[in-house]
Amino acid sequence: MNLDELRAFVAVAETGSIVAAARSLNFARATLRRRLDELEARAGVPLLYRTAHGATPTEAGAVLAARGRRILQEANALLSSVREVGAEPAGELRFVFPVGLPPEGVTSLFAALQKKYPHLSLRVHYAEDPLSGLLQDVDVAVHFGTRSPPGSWVSYELLQVRECLLASPEYLQRKGVPKTPDDLAEHDLLAWDCPDADPTIWPTRQGVALRVAPRMISPDIHMLRRCAAAGMGIAFLPDAGISRSDTPADGVVSVLPDEVGRERPLQIVVPTVLSEIPRIRAVLSEIQAFLHQI
Repeated sequence: MNLDELRAFVAVAETGSIVAAARSLNFARATLRRRLDELEARAGVPLLYRTAHGATPTEAGAVLAARGRRILQEANALLSSVREVGAEPAGELRFVFPVGLPPEGVTSLFAALQKKYPHLSLRVHYAEDPLSGLLQDVDVAVHFGTRSPPGSWVSYELLQVRECLLASPEYLQRKGVPKTPDDLAEHDLLAWDCPDADPTIWPTRQGVALRVAPRMISPDIHMLRRCAAAGMGIAFLPDAGISRSDTPADGVVSVLPDEVGRERPLQIVVPTVLSEIPRIRAVLSEIQAFLHQI
């Protein structure tokens, strides 16, 4: 299969327009149409519905577009791995992170990467569920839990994060300290909306599911922690454990640590075709080294 033909077809499938695809590839429209015709001749079946308003893949074309993207990605990854052998990591790296990671920790990580690899640039996005969607424009995804995105990905566990109850001393003085999980029914509760868990069901250390009625539910971990620090209630959310004392910088303290909570991994996933690219491997190693120093 000719990669130029495949690249032309995938561009049309993604843009829905021969004109837009030709522009994105910097091809003449006649050249792009010729490559599409040649690819359809090789396939032996129609790959596109062409109208005056654009072009959309046929059923066979949709299959080719999905697999063709991976073939092009693999080809690009192969060329990149050859070019980058022995070279300092450079170019753009595209990240997606879960919303609400501690800004100080993320900023320190980016600063460490910039210092170690001055020719590397980062494109950073945040998502409530980093593994949702196609992830076709992502090199590295960071997420909580053990799930993997569909397709061929390599997962690395960065660290185990404890999910626990946190509240401010001011709130506990005002509302009282719960003695048992059942006492939480009398409190204002703030719940993390994790992509693969029900925010109204909290785990106990005894393995019993505790149903709760939170006053606030959000996927933003940092915002919930700030709300807890402001005395708005008792929050159940991930705590990276960077400070294991009972009086971390924001003043929140653990509540029922031996009664309510669980461990959840923080993982990083990379498309298999990119996992051997030198700059990807170097950045993964740097991230793991950074976390081990914390």
